[in-house]
Amino acid sequence: MRALLAYSTNTTPALEEVAPPRLGPADVRIQVTAAAINPVDVAVATGRVRAAVDLPDPIGLGWDVSGTISEVGSDVTDLSTGDRVAGILNVIGLQPKVGTHADETVLPAAAVARIPDALDMVEAAVLPLNALTASQALALLGSAEGRTLLVTGGAGAVGGYALVLAARAGWQVTALARDTDAAFVARAGAGLVTEMPYRVFDAVLDSAVLLGSALEAVRDGGAFVGVAPASPVAGERGITADTVSVEPDSGAIAELLGLAAEGMLEVRVAGRVSLGEAPAAYDKIAGGGQRGRWLLLP
Repeated sequence: MRALLAYSTNTTPALEEVAPPRLGPADVRIQVTAAAINPVDVAVATGRVRAAVDLPDPIGLGWDVSGTISEVGSDVTDLSTGDRVAGILNVIGLQPKVGTHADETVLPAAAVARIPDALDMVEAAVLPLNALTASQALALLGSAEGRTLLVTGGAGAVGGYALVLAARAGWQVTALARDTDAAFVARAGAGLVTEMPYRVFDAVLDSAVLLGSALEAVRDGGAFVGVAPASPVAGERGITADTVSVEPDSGAIAELLGLAAEGMLEVRVAGRVSLGEAPAAYDKIAGGGQRGRWLLLP
């Protein structure tokens, strides 16, 4: 089988023949249908993550995945062979030899959920990591209670899901985004600003990783949540500052997939390429400005 690997000696992902990953008792083996490329994948491939985390050499690439279960571990009782599923593999935490950018992969069953029949199996691969990050970031901000929220990068992958989930939860939501993204932001139920406001919002979800500059949009005593654990922001002016570190959660993934199937969460695909074309797609993600995720199809 083939898998994309990251080496410390090369900033370009390498496609190689590898042995199938081992199946543990609490795991499921998935024949990959599609796998999304995220900025964290680029950071692992280019070596930026190695500066903060001791990673094996090589390490498998890829967090998001959709596919069909081909084998289940002995302790798995709620998933079966043949199930259509989507999930995430925590590459930094588990440090796998094979990630999701591969012909097949192994994930903990607790990080996997069935894909609803109404949701396209390929497109489902763009959802788990980004939507789960948005959901868990919002949870760190607490109850909406009529509070105001600014989402930086509001038209991006994490930010776009955060807009919808926050509006559904009762937040008065505003996106920091481009004028060209106005239609998407409106569909998500949010207002739009194109320049950073100054100390007017009860909370900020900094999905664009603007860090200290995004903190300036929070009023005194407000709340801030970032999405880059390696670059935490210190609170000031009585602001509570936190950083989300996404944790696999099959129940939450199932709920988010359900919202996508109902059309509540907009599933955006920037493009589709084969595993052999992965380096070019990695370069597009590294360049930023993508609306949706590039998908790798084995």
